Amino acid sequence: MKTLKRKKQPVTGYRYQKDSLYFAQISESIKEAGVEELSELGAEDIKPTFSGIYFRADKTILYRINYMSRLISRCLAPLISFSCHDTDVLYSKAKQIKWENFFADDSTFAVSGNVSDSTITHSKYASLRLKDAVVDYFREKTGTRPNVSVMNPDILLNLHIRDNRADISLDTSGGPLHKRGYREETVLAPMQETVAAAIIRLTKWDGSVPLYDPMCGSGTLLCEALMRYCNIPAGIFRNRFGFESLPDFVPSVWKQVKKESDETIIPLPKELISGSDLSKEAVKATKTNLMGFHHGNHINIIRADFRNLPTMEKRVIITNPPYGIRMGEKEDLELFYRELGDFLKQKCKGSTAYIYFGERKYIKNIGLKTSWKKPIKAGGLDGRLAKFDMY
Repeated sequence: MKTLKRKKQPVTGYRYQKDSLYFAQISESIKEAGVEELSELGAEDIKPTFSGIYFRADKTILYRINYMSRLISRCLAPLISFSCHDTDVLYSKAKQIKWENFFADDSTFAVSGNVSDSTITHSKYASLRLKDAVVDYFREKTGTRPNVSVMNPDILLNLHIRDNRADISLDTSGGPLHKRGYREETVLAPMQETVAAAIIRLTKWDGSVPLYDPMCGSGTLLCEALMRYCNIPAGIFRNRFGFESLPDFVPSVWKQVKKESDETIIPLPKELISGSDLSKEAVKATKTNLMGFHHGNHINIIRADFRNLPTMEKRVIITNPPYGIRMGEKEDLELFYRELGDFLKQKCKGSTAYIYFGERKYIKNIGLKTSWKKPIKAGGLDGRLAKFDMY
């Protein structure tokens, strides 16, 4: 791509600059927790809506949300909004954006799109038209074009068309925030990081009693528990964020936000968090994934069948047991959950267990009364997080 410098002079006029309004994409089942988290991080005028949450934020708060949020998937900065009944209008409006405000030399980009309840019905074709508008804009201005990079773009644009109203936004996260960067190894059907973070949050575990995961898989719940207790920013392993491509990005503000956030990290006491799994591969994956963390070596992971574990009184048990998809239906799941219930009743007196059921029909097989159940969708399943108090 021909040299095209980002404009140095102040750039104004984009929608997010006029009203400081941003949009957080988040799973519907954890949206209520997401509202609470955004408020804690300093967002204002928080309004949950279809497929996400609108909120207002200044630069400091926007950078902090991207760096610290454990629950949201992406944070979008709307550039323009317009009535859009066909893809020719989409193409024409997109070409009016001064794309050099966002693209540096040799920037790569990608477009994600979603269309619903509109005369335009094909999300992929609409995304392609937006991509063409960007490419043609640069081709006409410079004679060359930016490259598309689906896997790791410098700039990720988002197109949303609903009820014939189009929003073109820049992804200030620069990719899904659930991709924390700590998951170097995995096992079958791992839990998404944002879902695991929501589960840890819903348990209200505060470190006053030890936490144990007896079926830790690749360790996602343990990693998220560690990050929450130690105040480790969710984005600590990310090399770059999308907001760095905004024309009004202020590096000194971002540097200060990162510095202040990192200074809140606290140590993890030994034996406060621990876990086990029957699978040798799972134990290895968990240990590998914990290796890069501050104090990750303070978490003890062993290979063990939960049925053979010693007593675990006065603890918090948090786990995502294998279910049909993860186990390949090779085991009698009703028996499996009955034995899990026996383990809780016989060996976990005085403890509280939070168990995620990917298939909620097995809750009854535990043989314990639930204190509460909360719906959480994960991996395409309409699951339930259930709380059990063992008195």
